[in-house]
Amino acid sequence: MALNPQLLPNGMPVPFVSEMFVLARDGVEFEVDKIPGDQGGHVKAKGVVYLSNIRLVFVASKPVGNLVAFDMPLLYIHGEKFNQPIFHCNNISGQVEPVVPENEHRALYSTHNFKILFKEGGCGTFVPLFLNLISSVRRYNQQMQQAAAAPPRVDPLQASQTPVDEMMRHAYVDPNDPTRIFLQQPTGESQLRRRTYHSNPSDHST
Repeated sequence: MALNPQLLPNGMPVPFVSEMFVLARDGVEFEVDKIPGDQGGHVKAKGVVYLSNIRLVFVASKPVGNLVAFDMPLLYIHGEKFNQPIFHCNNISGQVEPVVPENEHRALYSTHNFKILFKEGGCGTFVPLFLNLISSVRRYNQQMQQAAAAPPRVDPLQASQTPVDEMMRHAYVDPNDPTRIFLQQPTGESQLRRRTYHSNPSDHST
């Protein structure tokens, strides 16, 4: 996970090269732990979730301290689970590994626990697309590792090669789910494209 990824003026994440946005979902609450220096490490905020072929990005409606958005590469998410509690709203929980800067040691960063709570409306569109996409990304990653005998930790941007067009064309749309599926990619400032997860702190939106 990376904190405060670059955002466009309309609040959408600045896309990576070859990134394809699949959907946006309003009315969610996001919880995550082990965030240095904020709320005792635990952060909770309401906002919008964006899902692409590379990552899941939560953008808060109101900043929590100096935090505006959380970027979770799909290849770094594991243990994801769809929960349907009797007395609380449906949610997805899981763990996500940190995006570690090249000049720092992995041991300095903790694995985060996260939860996405669907506070407004159903989730019959979002949940299947999310689970199917993350499974597809993992399968593609395993194939690439086997073909190249690569080490297990790979560049999360390799997930951009995962075919998602077919998945989006056959996605079930739940009328009770306010998720917006991107039938064509958002335009406006398409010249702004990121090429790497590693950037200077001054590049981040605040």
